[in-house]
Amino acid sequence: MTFGGLLVALYVWKCLMLVVFQNKIIYMPSFPPNSRSERIADYAGQQCGDIAWADERTKAADGTDLAMAVTTVPLPKGSRRIGAGPAADSDGRQPKAHVYILYFQGNASSIPPRLPGLSWVLRAVSDSKAIDLSPMQLTFVCLSYRGFWTSRGRPSENGLRLDAEAGAEWISRYHKQKYGDDSDLPVPILLVWGQSIGCGVATNLAATGRLPTSLPIEGLILETPFLSVKAMLETLYPQKWLPYKRLWPFLRNHLDSESNLGLIAKRCREDGKKLPSIHILEAERDEIVPREHGDLLCQKCIDLGVPAVRDTIPVAFHNEAIARGDGKKLAANAILQLIRRALDSS
Repeated sequence: MTFGGLLVALYVWKCLMLVVFQNKIIYMPSFPPNSRSERIADYAGQQCGDIAWADERTKAADGTDLAMAVTTVPLPKGSRRIGAGPAADSDGRQPKAHVYILYFQGNASSIPPRLPGLSWVLRAVSDSKAIDLSPMQLTFVCLSYRGFWTSRGRPSENGLRLDAEAGAEWISRYHKQKYGDDSDLPVPILLVWGQSIGCGVATNLAATGRLPTSLPIEGLILETPFLSVKAMLETLYPQKWLPYKRLWPFLRNHLDSESNLGLIAKRCREDGKKLPSIHILEAERDEIVPREHGDLLCQKCIDLGVPAVRDTIPVAFHNEAIARGDGKKLAANAILQLIRRALDSS
């Protein structure tokens, strides 16, 4: 009886810990141990090529101070020095459009180690001759969630919603300061890129619609997305004798991209706005998120009439998607396709 009682107590204790400490389990800002002390300068130079990243700050609606890494890439590359972020190209022409990419990371590490891979993607976009991008500008904004890197606060899904909205507001202010309130040109084009749990943050932002009226989301890049935290519980703990997947009613974090797609389609149709395009980048050997999640997300897009494209990065594991050359090329191609569609429909 004592042994049986201990087993039951351990069983209940583990369930309780999963519910009480779910924020610490889902969000891991201190992994690896040096992630909070990383600096952009540690990855500058050859690792980022000629992409110059700047450390910027903004505040969420609840006053939480947030860190960002920001750069501006002229399109095409030869028009001006990369990272300078001018308002006009070398010929003095006003850009016809300014593309903004708001990036949301996964659940661990920090922004600086991601900059070399993202810099390669930006160089590929800047160098591309696939579409007529001149004269244009592309500003890439990597937002650090609360509790991550040098941002203040503690992560939670509600907090990350405020952080995402703060990133969009910062972009809106930046555009107005750069070009003026009354300027018709350049047209702002907002793309949102989420990686892993960042996909849930990205779709949350698009679903709520709490965005500046002048800055609708034109496209979403979902890198190694999953359906929801509930679905991941079932994936990670499929055993019938484990109770964890049955604890979903106690979840405070849902990050439900599948449901968000439905909300996005409904809101856009009610408001008479065009649907954002979805571009899914999945890893062929993803050891965390099964392929079925991508299948269901694609089918959801088809059912809702949301334009969607799906690419698979060969031989890549979950955290290697854009670490590999094929992944970088596919990410750059996704950005170019979303820009083309935004320009064609504007």
